[in-house]
Amino acid sequence: MTTPLLSLTWTDHLTGRQGFLVVDRLVRGVSSGGLRMREGCTLEEVTGLARGMTMKEALHYDPEGRYIPLGGAKGGIDCDPRDPAAYGILVRFLRAMRPYVESLWTTGEDLGLTQDLVDRAATEAGLVSSIQAVYPLLDDERAARRRLAEAFAVEVDGIGLDELAGGCGVAESVLAALDRAGVPYAGTRVAVQGLGTMGGATARFLSHAGLHVVAVADIKGTIANPAGLDVEALLAARDTYGTVDRAVLRPGDRELPGDAWLSADAEVLVPAAVSYAIDASNQGRITARWIVEAANMPVMPAAEALLAARGVTVLPDVVVNSATNAWWWWTLFGDIGADAQEAFAHTRSAMRALVELMLARAEADGSSPRAAAHAIVADRLPVIAERFGWYR
Repeated sequence: MTTPLLSLTWTDHLTGRQGFLVVDRLVRGVSSGGLRMREGCTLEEVTGLARGMTMKEALHYDPEGRYIPLGGAKGGIDCDPRDPAAYGILVRFLRAMRPYVESLWTTGEDLGLTQDLVDRAATEAGLVSSIQAVYPLLDDERAARRRLAEAFAVEVDGIGLDELAGGCGVAESVLAALDRAGVPYAGTRVAVQGLGTMGGATARFLSHAGLHVVAVADIKGTIANPAGLDVEALLAARDTYGTVDRAVLRPGDRELPGDAWLSADAEVLVPAAVSYAIDASNQGRITARWIVEAANMPVMPAAEALLAARGVTVLPDVVVNSATNAWWWWTLFGDIGADAQEAFAHTRSAMRALVELMLARAEADGSSPRAAAHAIVADRLPVIAERFGWYR
């Protein structure tokens, strides 16, 4: 990958908190990537995430589709989203980033932020929308914006379609890996770190598919039950940040330390919370066969090498959690309508094809799934550049 096109650091004049914007590259003059807020967020982290967004966009390139991939970008703010000053910092960051959001950076919710909060802050910062930079690329802006708004209004059993789309993609990645290995869904055990938007939806879809979710972790600790947790009850008892009210736990549910999910007796681990969760020092506790990266960059490179040597397969974030971003653009550009079942069917089909392509490439090359994903991107980027052009 090349050096990012744009990398900047912003300092809030009231609190001294810092925010970052990295545009890895543009396609047709526009980039795509969410805005996260967490204590300890760094420019290096945001740079890696922006590069990952370029890959996610390229991986979903379909010459027959209406959705044309954008470039990759990412924003980050070094602040605890629970801090009383957080919302004001968010507004001031978006106000400072306004020229970029208006012209070349489309953004939305990420770790620590909900889309509702981003939308509210964007309006207060004087923006039309957090994705307005893409509007000039649409054939019919009014119809496209109406379609996306209608899709955001869709709920399934009280959970928004925008929350469920990404988890559907992660779950399909798990199921594709199990199918390729000939492992039945029934009885396969899963541990999930993080029960927010992505982790919660993933747990829900996997539970519906017949897998047993035996452990989930939130900021308070790990909740475990070897017989399987009541996922729907836990989801219903979450707060805005994905923290579960322990009052809903059943007699067989156990409360364990926060990192206990790592050593859960499960075939599949789904880190769906923070980056850098699995490193060289804690990877030895993992006994799972697959680690499926629902979060961005949760497995450190050194840890992945050690895991691979022990026969643990890591399915990379650039593929696994890419459906969240893709769902926005499939909907906005008109590849799918504002309908849950259509969205789930399209997501499952696209993710199944992508995961199977990645695993087949890894097998043929004798490489890791991550290396295979990078190879697929390397094949597609020149095609995208030739057809649409970009600025490095």
